[in-house]
Amino acid sequence: MSSAPRLFDSEALSQRRHRAALAPAHFLQRQAAAEVRERLEDINRVFTAPAVIGPQAEEWSRWLGIENTAVVLPDAEILPFKKGSHDLIVHALSLHWANDPVGQLVQMRLALQPDGLMIACCFGGRSLSELRAVLAEAEAKIRSGLSPRVAPMGEIRELGSLLQRAGFALPVVDASLTEVTYENATALMRDLRAMGETNVLAARERGFFRRDVLALAESLYRQHFPAEGDRIRATAEIVFLTGWAPSPDQPQALRPGSAKMRLADALQVEEHSAEDATPRPMQKD
Repeated sequence: MSSAPRLFDSEALSQRRHRAALAPAHFLQRQAAAEVRERLEDINRVFTAPAVIGPQAEEWSRWLGIENTAVVLPDAEILPFKKGSHDLIVHALSLHWANDPVGQLVQMRLALQPDGLMIACCFGGRSLSELRAVLAEAEAKIRSGLSPRVAPMGEIRELGSLLQRAGFALPVVDASLTEVTYENATALMRDLRAMGETNVLAARERGFFRRDVLALAESLYRQHFPAEGDRIRATAEIVFLTGWAPSPDQPQALRPGSAKMRLADALQVEEHSAEDATPRPMQKD
């Protein structure tokens, strides 16, 4: 049986997270947890056997208000679950680092009780699009080549298909955009280190970043992605994957194409695509 390709260096990820824990930056983690809590409050159900997965699982259990009942687990490739042991599982903003995200989702589905809920958060493909662009342009101009500097992150449509492949019922995928402003690119990279979200691609280039590449990237960043107050902007896209463990009592989805009215018309709202979403501003020193 073939194993999933090893895209990320798990040992390096563990080391970066350990270093980040000394002076963490949790503002995006807190924001994602707040959005998950809102979703849970909208569901008319009391969850009695929850689990939270991720490097900040204990903090998430407090932010979600389930610290007294939740089992907290690291986001290891093999999750120590018993089949049907939980009615709620939250994967706390770390699924984007999984070498086998479908495998993670399948493990969670099997660990859910019938009609149990899974919510997984991860950074989406529009995250750090500005940094990715300027680093690529700077390296192309100075080194006449590119190296993987920012980890690839899934697009919302691709991530939605993972839920179906993992066998979840009633899958829903949505995303939120946050625009954070920084004094300069160095401050942005410092925050990424404090989040434990720096590059751990297995195929990454080892060694220090060349100063001339960094200097040009800083100049290009200010030129292409300025923000008010002589600052720069960075985008964070957080994708929320929601699915239920199959159960005979669940409502069944209609056959595609059988709807008699567009959802936007039924709700009497104007329809927008995910690409039209407006980032929420946030300023970081």
